[in-house]
Amino acid sequence: MKLLIIIFLCSFFILFYSYAGYGLLAWCLVQCRRLLTPRKAWPATELPPVTLLIAAYNEAGFIEQKIHNTLELDYPAEKLQVMIVTDGSTDHTPDIIRRYPSIILLHEHERSGKTAAINRAMQQVSTPIVVFCDANTLLNKAAIRNLVKHYEDPHTGGVAGEKKVVAGGDDGAAGMEGVYWKYESALKKLDAALYSVVGAAGELFSIRTALFRPVEPEVVLDDFIISLRINMAGYRIAYAPDAYAMEAPSFSITEEHKRKVRISAGGFQSIVMLRPLLNIFKYPLLSFQYISHRVLRWTLCPLCLPLLLLSNAALVAMGAGPWFTAFLVAQLALYGLAAIGYILASRAVRVRIFYIPFYFLFMNVAIFEGFFRYIRKRQSAAWEKSSRSMATVSS
Repeated sequence: MKLLIIIFLCSFFILFYSYAGYGLLAWCLVQCRRLLTPRKAWPATELPPVTLLIAAYNEAGFIEQKIHNTLELDYPAEKLQVMIVTDGSTDHTPDIIRRYPSIILLHEHERSGKTAAINRAMQQVSTPIVVFCDANTLLNKAAIRNLVKHYEDPHTGGVAGEKKVVAGGDDGAAGMEGVYWKYESALKKLDAALYSVVGAAGELFSIRTALFRPVEPEVVLDDFIISLRINMAGYRIAYAPDAYAMEAPSFSITEEHKRKVRISAGGFQSIVMLRPLLNIFKYPLLSFQYISHRVLRWTLCPLCLPLLLLSNAALVAMGAGPWFTAFLVAQLALYGLAAIGYILASRAVRVRIFYIPFYFLFMNVAIFEGFFRYIRKRQSAAWEKSSRSMATVSS
């Protein structure tokens, strides 16, 4: 029974710490830091030249809206260079871009994946700051200004923007994605206040061009690898919640599942490629954040879920006590809510009390699938374009 209690307690602690405890601990550490170390104000400088680099693959249905949004950004036109790379696109995306002479188009017929396209495009960037942005998102007008102001701090090597999922009236269960990103945004604010954002989202992030190093072509999560390697070079990644990219949620739960499995496979690949970050003696604060916020979720948490349930059930069967019985009932209730959430999700119906536990389990199941996809080397770095809802997205 002692072994079962240890398994139960360890599983519970890891799950609680990863999804709630780390956030609470980070909040406490941030408050202490603010008391002991007053925030330093950096003098404002002149707006720097910026390249907005957009990777697009078969975006003919949206690219014109994206271009109009880009041209309306509140940043001096003479200091903003827009570059779109469309390698491998087989629709009319490149033809649409050619209608706008102010935009630099980079296109090759061969499809080598987003990472290879970014590596090629970066050879053409000459500005001190480069902003990466997905083609299926729209930016708020002040996004570029709000990103670059953080570079007044010389220790800032990159700035992560915020991702906002804009759900329409009938997006159903796919709108769960927005709830998850609100939670992630809150954690990113704490991460940045403590030291650094741990892995920028590719929808919108920027770096000092001089810090970019070509990424291995097989990399799936290029944004994650690029930003954390900048951290490893001794710079922090700041967070700009007032610079945000808006996109519609996945068209269906099937499309969201496909995306989550791909991200999970990329997560395991990233952990292997960034293994020096597991050395907390070499990168004390960064490794603490990285392991707490990312590694535990991609490794131990999915294993702890079945271990927590099975050890709890075994302890109840052995008569361990009423507390364990109550906890098992609570677990079974959450799994029941998740099952109802799955049924509703398959019918594109969204009810908060059901879809939150469902989405939590949904993400962890995707991590298992992503792990097996990674070890079987079945995850390609080539773009896997996910269908998005037709929800209205406006800046």
